[in-house]
Amino acid sequence: MKSHEFDRLDRQLVRALQVDGRASFNRIAQALGVSDQTVARRYGRLRGQGSVQVMGLTSPAVMGEVQWIIRVQCTPDGAAPVAEALARRDDTAWISLISGGTEITCMSRSGSDRNDSLLLQRLPRTRSVVGVTAYCVLHTYFGESLSLISKLDTLTVEQVQRLEPGPSTAAPRPAGSLDEADRRMLALLQQDGRTGLAELAAAGGLSQTSVRRRMAELQASGVLYFDIDFDRKIFGLDTVAMLWLSVSPSELERTGRDLADHPEVAFCCATTGPTNLHAVVICKSIPAFYTYLTTSISALDAVQQVETGPVLRRIKAAGPYPAAPGDVRYWSGRKA
Repeated sequence: MKSHEFDRLDRQLVRALQVDGRASFNRIAQALGVSDQTVARRYGRLRGQGSVQVMGLTSPAVMGEVQWIIRVQCTPDGAAPVAEALARRDDTAWISLISGGTEITCMSRSGSDRNDSLLLQRLPRTRSVVGVTAYCVLHTYFGESLSLISKLDTLTVEQVQRLEPGPSTAAPRPAGSLDEADRRMLALLQQDGRTGLAELAAAGGLSQTSVRRRMAELQASGVLYFDIDFDRKIFGLDTVAMLWLSVSPSELERTGRDLADHPEVAFCCATTGPTNLHAVVICKSIPAFYTYLTTSISALDAVQQVETGPVLRRIKAAGPYPAAPGDVRYWSGRKA
């Protein structure tokens, strides 16, 4: 099979990993009705060509961090270098070029232990930057552990149930109790959520039993969750766009929840700023995006104004920069 061709088993495998990013190949194989060697081979191919990546991420809300969506307007020749400079920072994620390549969108997280110079100092003084707008994320309606992949009908209810992890008996480990061993473990999981216990144990100076227990505790507290970054072509999807919507404050909650239910929506949140509702949508094509705007969005009666921005190129996902090979992947449920 050529690297750019994907089939039903690829789609099922990605969906299985979304249910449990660390599920064994044997458990996935049993749910999908194939051999574990087939699952291992398919995963190795998808991972090797940069078409799928399991990421162990931390929740900003649980970590006590504030998320910002930043829009950076640049000179025509300045957007790409600025985007790459932003991508090298450890406090940025989901960086994309939009609007003809002259605007950058990215996510930034700030907290008591993070340097906020991105927002307040260095970025506005960059020569090729002509404008910056920062939106504080007030509430997330769809994103983080809620994944776009779960809206794609690739597995039966029974298959999903067979893949779901059993109930956890671990005591929640609060974010404030994280130590250096936890942080080293989380750094490896961010790069590869399926990193083996032996490697995680070596990085943190722990036993494999301690690593397993700590991961369970961090998941129980909501600090740690697993997400999938994937090549959108696996599911026959092509067009990604940002939406900024203005909604009456009294209707914001209802509209945000309705928008989050749309099959096309990968991320949706309420924000501060000139608009108060932001979404990332993914469609099969530009005509399909037009249909989405003129049907699903137009049906939201509280929406007063909509601004759209097609994504031309994704620079960075949630993992460390540089990203895996290829530039056609897409997040399943962001972190924006």
